[in-house]
Amino acid sequence: MHSDHPEVRPTKNKHVAERFEGLLGKLMVVAIVLLAIGMVYAIATGDATPSWMR
Repeated sequence: MHSDHPEVRPTKNKHVAERFEGLLGKLMVVAIVLLAIGMVYAIATGDATPSWMR
């Protein structure tokens, strides 16, 4: 049988945990980048404690 109308499937709402799982990878990348920036700063200045924390 042939239908003129394609089958329309309702969109499934993502569960909160599935959204968090997708966001978790991005958050990990941001955290690694921030730690890398801090490490480069510590190496470049020779002091691990920033002046605003003293």
